[in-house]
Amino acid sequence: MNDWYERSMKALQLAGLAEGSQQCYTRAVRMLVLFYDKTPDLISEEELQEYFLHRRNVDKWSSGTLRICYCAIRFFFEKVLRRDWHIFGYLKAERSKKLPAVLSQEEIARILSCVRTPHNRAYLFTVYSCGLRLQEGLHLEVGDIDSDRMLIHVHRGKGAKDRMVPLPPPTLAVLREHWKSHKNPRPIFPALGCGDKQGATAESPLAITTVVGAMKDAVRQAGITKRSVHIHTLRHYATHLLEEGVNLRVIQRYLGHSSIETTMVYLHLTRKGHDDAVQIINRLMGEIR
Repeated sequence: MNDWYERSMKALQLAGLAEGSQQCYTRAVRMLVLFYDKTPDLISEEELQEYFLHRRNVDKWSSGTLRICYCAIRFFFEKVLRRDWHIFGYLKAERSKKLPAVLSQEEIARILSCVRTPHNRAYLFTVYSCGLRLQEGLHLEVGDIDSDRMLIHVHRGKGAKDRMVPLPPPTLAVLREHWKSHKNPRPIFPALGCGDKQGATAESPLAITTVVGAMKDAVRQAGITKRSVHIHTLRHYATHLLEEGVNLRVIQRYLGHSSIETTMVYLHLTRKGHDDAVQIINRLMGEIR
């Protein structure tokens, strides 16, 4: 299997997929190999069809999980094994239309107040105040902070796109105070190691499990009962920007969305437009009488 794994990773890198996507794609192929207990070149089109049906009908995978599975296996069989199979022409998993959980500013404050370790609190505060993705926050470097123009340069965001986002003065103060605790010349959130002694020389960032665990514990301690609240939920500060009148196109640029349609989801998550419309409707109906 090592040969196929190496070939898959090379193809994914050449295709320009992000590191997280590479891991998801290779994991999906590995699950297929484990399911049939044979190398992927020995798996037939009929077996692949039965595998997809099993994941959909027996394991009841969600549409999002199925989409990753379909895309990963299609990429591997078409680009690496060069299989031109009919099944790849009609694979489809409906996109979930569920709206994400949104936290109020008061709930955000409660969560952050429950984060006990300073480095985790600094990280989560930065992710929220700058609208960063999980990996974008972890890989921030000292050189990305432009304190003169009060901007953060986000390198290689989703789709390998760079962008500049505003740096609020309170966030700059938090980052400076956090940096003093380790004084690493490159990563702002370095892996601290045993006893927090390796931060000054570490080249890798904090582990994902570290910040995810911190967020999960804080949500529980803060008594937040909304479903599916995780680090990415902090990015939904866009609803707070919308409620304060920030233009949707500006929010799109800050969040690094390729399509305005992705950003428009936040129109469904804020009550400001709804409340304004209700007031206008009530006024118009009152003038008719």
